[in-house]
Parts: sequence; C-alpha cells; structure tokens
Amino acid sequence: MEDQAIVALYFQRAEQAIAETIQKYGSLCRSIAQNLLPVRQDAEECVNDTWQAAWERIPPQQPRVLSAFLGRITRNLAISRFRKNTARRRDAGLGVLLSELEDCVPAGETTEEAFDRKLLGEHISRWLESLPADDRALFLRRYWYGQRLQDLAEETGISYSKLTQRMYRLRLSLKAALEAEGVIL
Repeated sequence: MEDQAIVALYFQRAEQAIAETIQKYGSLCRSIAQNLLPVRQDAEECVNDTWQAAWERIPPQQPRVLSAFLGRITRNLAISRFRKNTARRRDAGLGVLLSELEDCVPAGETTEEAFDRKLLGEHISRWLESLPADDRALFLRRYWYGQRLQDLAEETGISYSKLTQRMYRLRLSLKAALEAEGVIL
C-alpha cells in the first residue's frame, strides 16, 4: 500500500492504518530500535510505542515521507529509553555512538538553544547533501540508524580500520563545515 493511502487511513481513524504501517515499516523501525538498544525487549517496546505515537500524531500531522516520520519517532523513543536505562551506568553501544559526535555537534539541551538546534539541523542537512552518495549513506547508517561499524564494514566490503578512518574524516568534515557556518562547538 502506498504511503498516501496509509496516511489517509490514519485520517479516517481506521485501525487498518496500524496494520498497514507494521507490514510496510515494521522491519525498518525494528532495525533502528535494535541498533540503538542492546536489549531486544526494549527495542520491541519502542517499536510498539512508535505505532501508538503515529496513531496519536496523525492527524493533525500529515507526514510527507512516512518512513522518515516513523524512523524519527522510533529513533527518539530508543534514545529516550537508552538514557533512562543508563542513567546509573554507562553502556558501550549508544554511548559510544553519541560520544563520537560530541566533538563536532554541540549538545544544545537548554531551552534557549532550541532555535539554534533547528539551525544546526539545517546546517547538517546541507552538509549531508554536499557529500557523495556513498559517504552520505555511511554517515546516516552509522549516526542516524545506529549501525555498528563492524556490521557496516562487512556489508560494504570496506575493512574495519579503513571504515573507522573514513568515519573520522567525515566527522572532521562535518566539524569544519559547522565551524565555517559559524556554529560554536
């Protein structure tokens, strides 16, 4: 079923919308959650919470790209769950992933920085658009979808050490691009 038809089902408040969403995007959302959360049950709960959040948000929202809309919900839920689970202890999975970007992306957690975060997102989007397709895909797979470097290396045929260097150079490129835009890191 096409995304527009699925969104139309949400607007009609038809329960079939959830079933169609699960059928079309269940594996994508599961993959995102499992890449970010080490405990399978936590990942499944995030995916189930994604369906509920989609039901609550559509309408009034009308997503243009349903996969991105659902992926963002899943990712945000997974990060929130990770933070809750690791409030008292450190975990190597997502903690390492987030720490890799600390040097080139400011945290921006205060209310006063909400506008700056929006601008930061626009700067990062422009930077991503300037990259060759393969670098953009690697960056997104690592830092948006949370794929492990070892898995990326195996899937792309790039050696692990070369991939870590490539990701490091991409982070340096992002940092330089943000600094050139006047973003204070």
